[in-house]
Amino acid sequence: MAGFGQGSRGHPRSRGRTWSRTGPDRATLAVVGVICAVAGFFVLGIVLGPVAIVCGWLAMGRSWAGSRPVPAVVALVLGIIDTVLAALWLIGAASPGYGMF
Repeated sequence: MAGFGQGSRGHPRSRGRTWSRTGPDRATLAVVGVICAVAGFFVLGIVLGPVAIVCGWLAMGRSWAGSRPVPAVVALVLGIIDTVLAALWLIGAASPGYGMF
């Protein structure tokens, strides 16, 4: 039985248990970013655009240097376009002469 301060496992964060952000995690983030960016063109672009930007940036490894996976760059670029278009749409919707009056 484990006492106070003594875990039943020696070191829970040993070398074999830590995950690196090199394999499927980055690929999954890139695909999620692309899906969010494409969905953002149809609904909630002001929310899904920044989500796609963050997912793309994390999938690229938070760096511009080195090789970049194509889906990560696509997620980043589409997220930026999506956010800009949604912001322009909101500005246009808030301008006078649009809507009921």
